[in-house]
Amino acid sequence: QVQLVESGGGLVQAGGSLKLSCVASSGIFGAYVMGWFRQVPGQEREFVGAISRNDVSTYYRDSVKGRFTVSRDNAKRLVTLQMNSLKPEDTAVYFCAANSRDYSGNYISASVYNYWGQGTQVTVSS
Repeated sequence: QVQLVESGGGLVQAGGSLKLSCVASSGIFGAYVMGWFRQVPGQEREFVGAISRNDVSTYYRDSVKGRFTVSRDNAKRLVTLQMNSLKPEDTAVYFCAANSRDYSGNYISASVYNYWGQGTQVTVSS
């Protein structure tokens, strides 16, 4: 069983930056697609960004393109989400997720990720 632990959330003013980190406890980290999702109370969890197993490709939802960057360090079992130019609408609980078994190339569906972190709150004030 792989455990994912996020950190780095907090309160920031609009236009500011935050960097979220997620560390995996075990497993062949380089073999996982790593994704970030976010959720607002009462709404469905939504895809934010993902990075491929071989660290070649990244994927983002349209609203964060150019502002958010997903990176990984396989030696440290670490994936990060750098968030710049934050907006109040980015306020949510952010979750790190790992996909160890689905090779369909689907990065945006929560259902393909089989390990999840506990989430970290990000609040952007206006």
